[in-house]
Amino acid sequence: MNNTSGFIYSIMEWVTRFAYVNLLWITFTVAGGVILGIFPATTAMFAVVRKWLTGNAEIPIFKTFWNFFKSDFLKSNLLGLFITGLGAIIVVDFLFIQVNVDDLLRLTYLPLYAFMILFLLFLFYIFPAFVHYDLKLGKTIKNAFLIMLISPLHSFLIVVCLVSVYFIMEALPALPFIFGASTYAFITMWLCLNTFTKIEKKAETTNSNNAAK
Repeated sequence: MNNTSGFIYSIMEWVTRFAYVNLLWITFTVAGGVILGIFPATTAMFAVVRKWLTGNAEIPIFKTFWNFFKSDFLKSNLLGLFITGLGAIIVVDFLFIQVNVDDLLRLTYLPLYAFMILFLLFLFYIFPAFVHYDLKLGKTIKNAFLIMLISPLHSFLIVVCLVSVYFIMEALPALPFIFGASTYAFITMWLCLNTFTKIEKKAETTNSNNAAK
């Protein structure tokens, strides 16, 4: 196999992987009745993508996906309950302000918008943190939020990448259905892993310096 053929084969292999994981995400989401399926399917998808990014590209995709789906089913649905609760609070507050004609109350739009932005950025980090750190759910949520706060550059890069992908997929309507979720997972997991690695290295350096004193 020459270099060109090998390159094309590698691209097609990765295209197939992305499409397959995306199909598994849709299938398991629907199998869980959407409500109980979407969050376990999402964490399983991120776990598979994390395996790829950490040098385990040849893992059995279905087996790996299924193992993470069932092992994290309860924990990921508890996370989903937390996320859905926050989202519901935002929607209720937004609707309440919209129907209220009080000008003073409308000033709360600004902090509400700020909270919405923080919530959106938090969503970029929570699933990567969930599959990367073996922690209790409360600790995972806290870590994801703190990492989000100290990583504005990575948050900006995530937004830029996702917006760019959005415009590409908008031009080709079939792409979101075939690659949408897996592409989102790959971009956010890739950039978040970079953030996690930097934080872990910094922590190791700090611990080494403290131990040397």
